[in-house]
Amino acid sequence: MRSVELFAGAGGLAIGMGNAGFQHAAVLEWDKNSCETLRTNQQHDVAAVARWPIHEGDARTFDYSSLRNIEVVSGGPPCQPFSLGGKHKGHEDGRDMFPEAVRAVRELQPKAFIFENVKGLLRQSFSTYLQYVLLQLTYPDLIKKRGEEWRKHLAALERHQTANANRSGGGLAYNLVFELVNAANYGVPQKRERFIIVGFRSDLGVRWSFPEQTHSQDALLRDQWVCGDYWDRHKVAKRARPILTPRMASRIKRLSGEELNISLTKPWQSVRDAIADLPDPERYRRNKVLNHRFNSGAKSYPGHTGSPLDDAAKTLKAGDHGVPGGENMLARPDGSVRYFTVREAARLQTFPDSYEFFGAWSETMRQLGNAVPVKLAETIATSVASALRRKK
Repeated sequence: MRSVELFAGAGGLAIGMGNAGFQHAAVLEWDKNSCETLRTNQQHDVAAVARWPIHEGDARTFDYSSLRNIEVVSGGPPCQPFSLGGKHKGHEDGRDMFPEAVRAVRELQPKAFIFENVKGLLRQSFSTYLQYVLLQLTYPDLIKKRGEEWRKHLAALERHQTANANRSGGGLAYNLVFELVNAANYGVPQKRERFIIVGFRSDLGVRWSFPEQTHSQDALLRDQWVCGDYWDRHKVAKRARPILTPRMASRIKRLSGEELNISLTKPWQSVRDAIADLPDPERYRRNKVLNHRFNSGAKSYPGHTGSPLDDAAKTLKAGDHGVPGGENMLARPDGSVRYFTVREAARLQTFPDSYEFFGAWSETMRQLGNAVPVKLAETIATSVASALRRKK
């Protein structure tokens, strides 16, 4: 199945799509360093990106007319306009690329699309604009007139929706499903909440829902503190284990008395699970692991505490200096901290170990902080692909 990837960044969503069986007819990204990462992996013949047609440039100037039979359009429109850590300009921000996502859907008329963005898009201050985005994706053929203010276009879309709610046909339209998902609940070793929009062309009559969650924090806590298998598996002595807070101890007491229905899900993957087999970059600075170099200067202070080793990581961030809130640091049980290496961060985003990132540490961490976890992308894309195959 042929696909088009917009706003590809370092390639997390695109790799997940490829793992699910999609073949990219075009991969669009404007950032030079991200494109260099993609090209570097092509030069090394990394299977995930070996045959991607990479187009470096502004998505607003891309011509889709040469592309045919595209089944899925996917991408993560730049999240900075809606990020909790940004300037919160939303639709007034020149980096808002949702209009380009809508244009791609309108011109390619794919059977489905998958778009990802930050949790901040769900804030009350953006609620009206989010409704506008969703209605544009539902009716991509209803184009905003030149000079028309977006709120007037929203009103036109609302009138169209109410007039056609119970009718079939009537032009290009998509049925949307959207949800805030936590990547940790799908086996990613990171508590990363992202807003996912999936749409299917309405003429297909596809029935689809988000994949069921496979992992849970309760299952991790039971694995650690009720049965103890976690510590045995990692050979962690009792003296080296973290100290439980009273609140956490109370929660674990509750879990120990519950029925085993919690076993229906697997434990969250912790930071330790993700990086345990990598050499300590601080002790082994000449290690041969790709992108696994120690970066000094990490400090802990209130509001800047890092990710605990024995929990799913905090959300990796892509701030100007790479570490806006300490999320890109590892917090050891003894209280010490250090920055994650690029390879460790890539593990937390479930990139393959053969994947190389181009640029200095702060630049590569920016790429990783903007990426979609590969495993989350693959899970959703596989479910979408299955739904489309059932309709053939």
